[in-house]
Amino acid sequence: MKKKSEVENLLLKKNWHKERKKLRSLILDCDLDEEVKWGKLCYSYQDSNVVIIYGMKNYCALGFFKGSLLDDDTGFLVQPGKHSQAMRQLRFDNLDEISDSEDLIKDYIGKAIQAERDGLEVDFDEKDNLTYPDELQDVLDDDPEFAEAFDDLTPGRQRGYVLHFSDAKRSTTRSSRIEKCTAKILDGKGLNER
Repeated sequence: MKKKSEVENLLLKKNWHKERKKLRSLILDCDLDEEVKWGKLCYSYQDSNVVIIYGMKNYCALGFFKGSLLDDDTGFLVQPGKHSQAMRQLRFDNLDEISDSEDLIKDYIGKAIQAERDGLEVDFDEKDNLTYPDELQDVLDDDPEFAEAFDDLTPGRQRGYVLHFSDAKRSTTRSSRIEKCTAKILDGKGLNER
């Protein structure tokens, strides 16, 4: 019952209301399991996440968890961020675009399901090739408690912090970001966790 009400609440959101319902109906036609994850409608095949519906400010999108593995001869898949290794999105500006792209959408969903059936895995080689900024390395070297807490974080949380710190152009900004995140790191939380 809770699952159904969570789905219904998301479908009632004003932002991208009709588009979200249309995308949902196309996905459900592909026999994927539906649940709410990360506050979004998420669809899986045999307990593996396949596709998620995003309602962003300027567009709505279907996010494919292993999108980097999908054949994209049309060039419609978009990398959502410069550090996104696996996720790719199909973006839409309005309901008509979705309606005009039904066959294309189902084709990409089919490719994503087939990737799961084939057991394909994304090679996250960049996760092991992180370069720690000097400011972070200095804190790790000088503060054993911080170093232990950082080491205890999951690899994904570590990566999130390293990318956040490294994205700053100035050394003072990197140091400031590290200082602001210290309490979260000591609490074992990721960058976007409360």
